[in-house]
This record gives sequence, C-alpha cells and structure tokens, in this order.
Amino acid sequence: MENTTEVTEFILLGLTKSTNLRIPLVMFFTLIYAINAIGNLGMILLILLDSRLHTPMYFFLSNLSLMDFCYSTAVTPTVIAGLLIGDLVISYNACAAQMFIFAGFGTGEVFILAAMAYDRYVAVCKPLHYTTIMTTGVCAGLAIICHAGGFLNACIHVGETFSLTFCSSNKVHHFFCDVPPVMSLSCSDKRVAEMVLVYVDTFVIFSALSVIFVSYVFIFITIYRMRSSAGYQKTLSTCASHFTAISIFYGTVTFMYIQPSSSHSMDTDKMASVFYTMVIPMLNPMVYSLRNKEVKNAIKKLGEKIKLSLGL
Repeated sequence: MENTTEVTEFILLGLTKSTNLRIPLVMFFTLIYAINAIGNLGMILLILLDSRLHTPMYFFLSNLSLMDFCYSTAVTPTVIAGLLIGDLVISYNACAAQMFIFAGFGTGEVFILAAMAYDRYVAVCKPLHYTTIMTTGVCAGLAIICHAGGFLNACIHVGETFSLTFCSSNKVHHFFCDVPPVMSLSCSDKRVAEMVLVYVDTFVIFSALSVIFVSYVFIFITIYRMRSSAGYQKTLSTCASHFTAISIFYGTVTFMYIQPSSSHSMDTDKMASVFYTMVIPMLNPMVYSLRNKEVKNAIKKLGEKIKLSLGL
C-alpha cells in the first residue's frame, strides 16, 4: 500500500464548520454516547448476571448490544474530537483501522438482526420445538457466522478501498473514514472497486433481508391464525420491537451503501451517518429492553441486590 500512494494521512473535515454549533453538538453527542455505553454495556451485564435471561433471544440481544457499542465507539470519539479541534488529522493506517472496525461490527449487526428474526420465527411458529431447535450450539454457531461474516465483509471493503491510489487530495468530506467519502478521493480508476462493493453490499443486505422477510411472513401468518387475543397481543408485542429496529437500520444502510460513490451527496450522507452510527445504537437498548417485562424485572432484581449489598 505504501508504495502505491503518496498520501500518508487524511484530514476529516467533520460534521460542521459553524463554530456556534460545535459546543452544543459536543454536549449532544457526548450525552448520546454516554446513553449508548450505559444502555448497551448495561444490557450485556444484565443478561450475564440474570440466569432467567439465559435464553437464545437474549443471547442474540447481547451480541447486538456488543456490536452497537463497538461500531459506535469506532466513530463517536472521532466526531467529538473533530468538533473540539476542527479539522482532524488521522493517519493512513488509523483510517483503515477505523473503517475496518466500523464495517466489521456494522455488517455483523446486519447478520445478527437476521438471526434474531429466525429466532422469533422458531419461537412463534414452532414453540413446542423451540428448545430442541435453538440449542446452545446452534445459537453459538449463528453468532460466530454473524461476526465472521461481518469481518470478512470489512476485509473486502478495506482491501478494495485502500488498494486504490491516493495522489494528492486527502481531505475527507465526512466525520469518519467511511468507504464512499474516502474512495471518492482516489485519483485512480475506481469503477471496478465501486462495483465490487455495491455487489457485495447488495448481497449482504438482501440475503439478510430475505431471511427476515421469510421469517416475518410465517410469523404474521401464525399471528393471523391465532384465536386467543391475549396470545395475539403477546406475540405481536414480542416481534414489534425487532421489526421497528430492522426498518430503521436497513433503511439508512441501504440508502448509504447500495449506490456508487459518485451518486452520494456528502451533506446528506453525513446526516444519515449520524443516525445509524450514533442514534440507532443508543435507541436499540430502549427499543428492545425497556418495553420488555423480563428485562424490567431483571433490572429491579439487580437493584434490590445492590441495595442489600450496600445495606440500604
């Protein structure tokens, strides 16, 4: 790589040039990141500590929380630093590392949402066989596939992007090293690299979406056939949070990545990126857990244990 490029560092131009907005945005993003860290790491800890949450559904949820926290952490501190000091200089290797971590965990989330849809399908459509189908080995295998698939996709993204030549321009019109804005700086022919990434991302997103779509078709058919209104409401409530998160996440990801970089508007991309790199990871713990009675009971139980240990 070093022999094919004259660029040794990149300059992240950040989210805004307005000095009046910088401090309010720093406070806003710091608050978002704090909620993100507390929510996602707290969810992982809660699931580990409460044996009642040692089920496939919460196993996948803990993996989702880990991915949310990791890919947001790869981006948010960079955004805050850029707002504090202005244009942020990032080395060539650091830029590649940030892209790899973000793409790896971000793609892993695409797959883990599909695995969660399959888990909900088995729970709703095959409740009597749920424990024999969703065994510990099956859940662990699905989680490994999700993580491995995410980092394989990240290798393709980083490899294709940094195999290009960067001759002179090193100003990235973004607040982190994402594929479209970095690739747009290349002075070499990037049509092949663009097409490879578009095809790979299209395959990843639509293969995962196919699993989700088929799962929910069967789930909705099963719900429609339910005669018990109580069972209907409980099942619908169980799937509503997951379906909401899927719609938000896949909408922004599809908008960002399934188009050539020449079609991107950098300002529009920045707004979409803020949403899926910082806001969605913060919302997921709320969407999935705060409406869930089992999680609320686990939080109360943990709170009571803490009070007893402190003698309150």
